[in-house]
This record gives sequence, C-alpha cells and structure tokens, in this order.
Amino acid sequence: MEKTVIPQGYAPCLNLYDTQKAIGLLKRLFEDSLCGALHLRRVSAPLFVEASTGLNDDLNGVERPVSFDIPAAARDAQVVHSLAKWKRMALHRYQFSVGEGLYTDMNAIRRDELPDNIHSVYVDQWDWEKVIAPRDRTVDFLKDTVRAIVTCVRQTQDTLRSVFPQLTALPSVETEVSFVTTQDLEDLWPDLSPKEREDAWVKDHPTTFLMGIGGALKSGKPHDGRAPDYDDWNLNGDILLWNGVLGHAFEISSMGIRVSPESLDAQLTIAGCDDRRALPFHKMLLEGKLPLTIGGGIGQSRLSMFLLGKAHIGEVQASVWDQETLDACRAAGVILL
Repeated sequence: MEKTVIPQGYAPCLNLYDTQKAIGLLKRLFEDSLCGALHLRRVSAPLFVEASTGLNDDLNGVERPVSFDIPAAARDAQVVHSLAKWKRMALHRYQFSVGEGLYTDMNAIRRDELPDNIHSVYVDQWDWEKVIAPRDRTVDFLKDTVRAIVTCVRQTQDTLRSVFPQLTALPSVETEVSFVTTQDLEDLWPDLSPKEREDAWVKDHPTTFLMGIGGALKSGKPHDGRAPDYDDWNLNGDILLWNGVLGHAFEISSMGIRVSPESLDAQLTIAGCDDRRALPFHKMLLEGKLPLTIGGGIGQSRLSMFLLGKAHIGEVQASVWDQETLDACRAAGVILL
C-alpha cells in the first residue's frame, strides 16, 4: 500500500474505550501464549545502541537510523530499527542453553518509513530469539515454529472474542499454514510485483508463510530486501494473513533461522557488506562465538490492528502523521490515537 485509503463503509468493531481495553488484554494474552509455546523468558532491551557495535538492524540497507551523541559517555548512539542482532548477543551474554529463549518489547523509530494504513515511523513489536542446536537449522524446524506462533495468534483471538463478542464478526485466523517460497510466486506470476504476488497467493491461502527473502530470484532481483547479517536467506520468511478489511496480504511477523558463520560469510559478500566483518558482533559470529539461533519480530500494532479489525494502524498506536493521512482519516470518521 502506498497511501492511506479507508475502505468505503468501514466501521470499527470496537469504540475508542473498548479498543484501548482490548489492546491491553491482547498483549497480555499473546505474550503469555508465545512464552509458553516457544519457551521464552522476558528480558529488558535497549531503546538505542552504540553506533560502532554493528548491533543495529540495517533493514533493507538504505534506512537512516536516528542518531545522537551522548556527551557524558563520549559515544554516538542510534535508536534501534529492531533488535535482531542485539538479541543474539544477549543470549550469549546471559548464557542461555539450547531450547531456551528470550522475548522483549521493542520500540523503534524508522524515520524513512512511508506512512500508510499499515506503516508508521513508530514501530512496536515483540522481539524474540531462541538458542537452537545445529540439527535444528532446517526448513522443518522453521515450519514447526511458524505453526506454533500461528496457534498463539488463534488462541489470543478466541479469548478476545469471549470478552468482546463484537469481534466475532471478523474472520477466524486459520491455523492451517500454507508454506510457499518467493521463487514459487515469481514462477507463477512473473509479471506481477512482489506485493501483487503476495496478494494473489494469500487471498486463496489466508494464513501463509512466505519463505526465502533476501536472496536474488531467477529474475536477478530479490522478492524483498533483508539485511545479510541476521536471517539466513534460505531459512527465513514472513507470516502473512489475509486482511479482509483492507483486501490485502498483511504481514504480522518477519522471522527466520539466523545466519551461521558460513552463511554470514557468504551473504556479506553477496550484499557487498564485507566492511562489516571488522565490527564486534560480526567478528564474534564469524569466529563461531555466538550461539545458533532462531528468532523474529511480531508486530504489536500489526497484530492489534488485525485482531481488532482496524483499517489504520493509527487506531491502535500513537504516532505522527502527514496531513494527507490526517485528512483521509478525519473524512472517514476514523479516530487516530
């Protein structure tokens, strides 16, 4: 989506006060369910990291982090884009064992994000990471983890509906997951854009895990950008749900099995990022000093928006919007927090 469009006839299921209550309940329910399913423990996380560590997430490689100096520490810092690499370092520092993991509330600023119905410069998500054994670096293990997360989403939805019956008007989250690769979609629809391919597939497969994001397809172009230093491009993907309110595929999570020393070595070269090899995080990983992990981010506002049937992300989070967005929402009677 490229700009704010409120669907004709849209009316929220919940009023403003019930929306706030539902968001709080949703977050508590989902956190508890996710912790139990993936064996995670909550930890505290930074809002910003030192620029020199290489710990910040580079996303697609072009987004500019919000940077500032800390005179008292004589350091330059960056507000995080996500905690993809910080979490792996934390698992090492806290000495987590195989099968154990962590999650945290991640709050970020992505200054270059283009706002629309589902994007904001403010990002909030559950960032999670778990230590795995070498034998777990497989597609089957990845799929099992995806199924567990989807089950948590459905359980949260079921409980929300028992408290707010108005939400039963929304479609149920399907727990049967369709697994498909980005190359499969390009082969099916070579003339469509990546987002158009997602819409075409997810409309008929309303719970989908789209695998293989970051590496070049047969066309020579990647389906979407993915930084080379956290996900293994052959063992990652996005959880997509069909959003009936907006009529589009709707990403709620980006996740994957993280790079091994070997796949990091290869992906840094492919991405033209060999200069990162000297950064502390990358050096430790290349030397095999960090645990093998799986992890991801699950959008808190995205999940709230989906489970509460909202048309705009500003209905479930407070942010700053451009005038076009403000005008479109005001004209449609949509209240932004």
